[in-house]
Amino acid sequence: MAVAETSDRLSAFLSSGIYRLESCNAVFIDPVRVLNRSYSRFRVSPSMYYSRFFDSKHEDQESRFSSNSRKRKRKEKQPHALNERERSADERHQEARPLLLKAHESLLEATDLLSVICNLRNDVCSLTESEESLPIVEQSFVELGRVWQAPLYEIILHFHQHCNPSGDGSSPLIRYKEERVIPIFNNLVVNETSDNVEAEFLNSRYVIPRESCFYMSDLRQIHNLIPAESDCGFSLIVVDPPWENKSASQKLVYSTLPNRYFLSLPIKKLTHTEGALIALWVTNREKLRGFVEKELFPAWGVSYAATFYWLKVKSDGSLISDLDLFHHRPYECLLLGYCHGEGMDSEYQSRLKPLQDNQVIISIPGDYSRKPPIGELLMEYVPELKPARCIELFAREMQAGWISWGNEPLHFQELRYFRGTREKG
Repeated sequence: MAVAETSDRLSAFLSSGIYRLESCNAVFIDPVRVLNRSYSRFRVSPSMYYSRFFDSKHEDQESRFSSNSRKRKRKEKQPHALNERERSADERHQEARPLLLKAHESLLEATDLLSVICNLRNDVCSLTESEESLPIVEQSFVELGRVWQAPLYEIILHFHQHCNPSGDGSSPLIRYKEERVIPIFNNLVVNETSDNVEAEFLNSRYVIPRESCFYMSDLRQIHNLIPAESDCGFSLIVVDPPWENKSASQKLVYSTLPNRYFLSLPIKKLTHTEGALIALWVTNREKLRGFVEKELFPAWGVSYAATFYWLKVKSDGSLISDLDLFHHRPYECLLLGYCHGEGMDSEYQSRLKPLQDNQVIISIPGDYSRKPPIGELLMEYVPELKPARCIELFAREMQAGWISWGNEPLHFQELRYFRGTREKG
């Protein structure tokens, strides 16, 4: 029976990208498989998603070489006394440590899954000729959105439609195309069809998932997403703020903002009448956690409910860094809470599925600061509105059925992040 259950879990993982680990409150996810469920004629490229693929053998060789070459130069660091914030951060870590260790042990015991994980970066299909010749042009949407010409920039959407004129199944499908040219900044760009859409902007090509849309703007324009009526609001709001971060600033990976800017996010006004589940990504800095608990959630009207952990591993299942490494923990936190809508009374709240605290999401990290797609894992805790209305704030990629807002929601939608499985013609 146990063998059959394991086989079923692995089979489910290969199709869904989600593997529920035994005897603990944890799941392993393959973001590539999860994201690919948003696409039909395209596939997210594993080699592009896992561009920082953590190959333990390669890294071990590098670390040994590095440590040997610097052994004489490196001075032993003297242990220092922790200040008050560091002590608080360490207390949080010590509370989380046992459940993170248990989740990691469960992963290492799932040998069937580990045999698949080590090959996640391998592509299963090759680039088409047209894609091989594509020049790599890194568009800076942040910079383009700031210039005076921003309102003049347009994106071209190429819709590929299929229809059956007779409707009786006897006539062959007829294919036709439609193009739309619309402003790309400060405008809701919508793909309302059940198929992926190719888009062009400044000689670069992008893929828009089915039934999705994006609004590309800076923080000053987010009020344009506030619905006229609260019963048109959102029931799941995922927020991944560009927190001030020395590492991000040094690497020039993305623009960051001071914490006080996020106090102005209109979470309450974006919330549906029946309420919304709010999911906020945070780093392990104690100063930031204090800011969220004492200022940010109260300003948003959000009541804290639970903490999830994103545990990062290498291709062999080992952690990307030592669990107790103080300033570089191998995990991040997802803080969850509810923003109560007008129709969310105590009786309604009692019908919500209780959020189970301390859940662990395990995956191999993708590109810098690229978070795993966690929408499906949260859906069972979302207020009862069906279908759920979902939005991601500060998004850098898109998903089917979601609205993505930020100053670069097309960042990971560029065609070079995909593999060609498109039809010809």
